[in-house]
Amino acid sequence: MVIAVLNQKGGVGKTTTVINVASYLAQAGKRVVIVDADPQGNATSGIGIDKNAMKLTLYDGLLRKKNTSDILTLTAHKNITVLPANANLAGAEVELASMHGREFALKELLHGVLADYIIIDCPPSLGLLTINALCAADKVLIPVQTEYYALEGISQLLQIVQKVQKSANPQLSILGVLLTMFDQRTSLSKQVQDELATHFGDLLFKTVIPRNVRLAEAPSHGIPISQYDKWSKGARSYKALAKEITARTGA
Repeated sequence: MVIAVLNQKGGVGKTTTVINVASYLAQAGKRVVIVDADPQGNATSGIGIDKNAMKLTLYDGLLRKKNTSDILTLTAHKNITVLPANANLAGAEVELASMHGREFALKELLHGVLADYIIIDCPPSLGLLTINALCAADKVLIPVQTEYYALEGISQLLQIVQKVQKSANPQLSILGVLLTMFDQRTSLSKQVQDELATHFGDLLFKTVIPRNVRLAEAPSHGIPISQYDKWSKGARSYKALAKEITARTGA
């Protein structure tokens, strides 16, 4: 199962979601590969790998310079491996543009990878790296921050998903929409939740990710919330989300 975690807005919790869902799926015995498709490389560093020390990254795989087995990197976490990224990946969009089958480069790279879940951390844009993720994915998970402009941009994102469905990846579908940075003390968070429920119905995950200091701190230590503070609200929420994802994907 290949899941692209996508929202073209930055700061909505994509990387936090990728790392912590991967962690809880791995704890449940699933083999997980994290694909860091964001040139910022936050998923790489957030799982405890020095992105600047990496000699081979996703960049080398997308440009067909290296095989997947050369790039897959072990982590300190059982059942989790990573296709890492750093700033080099920023050049991939330009270099891919002239390649034949450029939108399928990631799909080719992931072919034959043995994993129960491959989770792609997409960049905050709708460029060629994101298109590659959508062409490689089975499902799309959309994190949405509970803020005033939460729905702005989602219609554009959904249009891109539909275009990829029609032209390149007919099996692609929405796994769910995830509310992040939810603050139950504000009426705005509840309003956004109601609005998303109206728009997306059952596609809205029952699990809501709260605004949580411990969640924000964990990446700086290079560990998921399950290890940093497993009793925090954020940890309990991501554990529940991983169970919900497992149920939705039939795994």
